[in-house]
Amino acid sequence: MAKHPSPSSPPDAPAEQPAAPAGSGKGRSTPTRREREAARRRPLVPNDRKEAVKQERARAATVRERARVGLANGEERYLPVRDRGPQRRYVRDYVDARFSIGEIFIPIMFLFIFITFIQIEDVQLIGMLALYAFVLVGVADVVILGFTLRRKLGAKVGADNVERGLRWYAAMRALQLRPLRLPKPQVKRGQYPA
Repeated sequence: MAKHPSPSSPPDAPAEQPAAPAGSGKGRSTPTRREREAARRRPLVPNDRKEAVKQERARAATVRERARVGLANGEERYLPVRDRGPQRRYVRDYVDARFSIGEIFIPIMFLFIFITFIQIEDVQLIGMLALYAFVLVGVADVVILGFTLRRKLGAKVGADNVERGLRWYAAMRALQLRPLRLPKPQVKRGQYPA
């Protein structure tokens, strides 16, 4: 049903449009397609190729350096996919807060290699048995670490929400020397995450 005009306004009068506020609009005409393409156009090959290569290398070096520093500091956007997420951060902080037998694994291995150069059979035998015992203690340490982390994360986020592979992630981090870990440890020893 059509609306009837109100009797107070004449039927031939056009409806009043609200006036545009002063200063609205962009103050210039819309550029044509040709003008936009001309503004974007740049040469395929720069005039000074050596300078362009130099600038590109400097830009790439700056980006790489920023990514390296970001990775070392544990910034989420610079971390590889395997290190991202709050649960992985919790695992990293927990592993970095404790002392692991695996941290001294590499120095101990060098010691055992040195022991194998000694030409006394009893010393070599004791060295090999001690090496096997050390490896078993290291494996037991990371297994206990894995179960402890699984229990703590289960209490924190719920047993069903714990990501897969966190025990392996914790074990690999625990077996690295502390100064060589990436991302670098963000907590001091004994400063366990809440």
